[in-house]
Amino acid sequence: MKRDFKEWLSKFKYSISGYKYYIDFEKVYRNVDRIKVELNILNSLIGSKNIENDFEELIKKYPEVLKCIPTLLAVRQSEIYAQDEDGKYMYNFNKLNYDIEQYKVFMKKTGLFELLQNHIINNLVDYCLGIETGLDSNGRKNRGGHQMEDLVESYIKRSGVKEYYKEMYLTDIEKKWNIDLSAISANGTSTKRFDFVVKTNDMIYLIETNFYGGNGGGSKLNETARSYKMLSQEADLIDGVTFVWFTDGTAWNSARRNLEETFNVMDNIYNIDDMENNIMDILFFGEQDSLMVAEDSEKYRYE
Repeated sequence: MKRDFKEWLSKFKYSISGYKYYIDFEKVYRNVDRIKVELNILNSLIGSKNIENDFEELIKKYPEVLKCIPTLLAVRQSEIYAQDEDGKYMYNFNKLNYDIEQYKVFMKKTGLFELLQNHIINNLVDYCLGIETGLDSNGRKNRGGHQMEDLVESYIKRSGVKEYYKEMYLTDIEKKWNIDLSAISANGTSTKRFDFVVKTNDMIYLIETNFYGGNGGGSKLNETARSYKMLSQEADLIDGVTFVWFTDGTAWNSARRNLEETFNVMDNIYNIDDMENNIMDILFFGEQDSLMVAEDSEKYRYE
């Protein structure tokens, strides 16, 4: 039955973000706990009247506190480069690579001495919890990409397929099933990796997933639609191989024309609503067997 593109697109979701999408607090707490002892030692500098001398004595007695200083500046690396009219320096915070005087310069010019001496903060552990929370928010883009993969995988599992693989390279697919995918790989020059590969008795399904939420996506979405259209057409030339694309997200409204062109020529392009309506059962097992598979899968989950 021919599907209606406008109706299909109207079911795209604005977001699929779960509660854990915004901040991974377990990771935040873990990162702070790793330097908690050193931070508490550094707390002794808060409100110091002679912070440069106190800092020097502290480093001599507890050199391990150096490792937590990059976090105070929201830096993940253990080395920090800085330059001004007085020179260029690459500071190592695992082990002193300059004399303590130069590290005092670093603390002063970055503003860390002022932060501590003037009692702008009361506790470095709490301060670093805030720093780590801010740094973790930068990871939302990666978490967003994985959310759709996780959702698709949950439906793959629910379908009851017995053999599927995650993040499988094209060359590995060729080796595992002794199949020629040169029509897809540009005669072996492509290093394409698929999000999932599902193997049934008579078919290999190459699966890509993505989600573009919000209101805009621009040229990237247009290129994505075009490239998957071409990939689908190339896969059609190979017996026993089917390319499947699961996508969703309201940002596609900004590239609806290119998406519609792909939709019109690609049989196996689906959204989340399709997955919710058991499209994987039908895709992998056919309409006749899908109910039986679903019942077996349901029974398996509760045994």
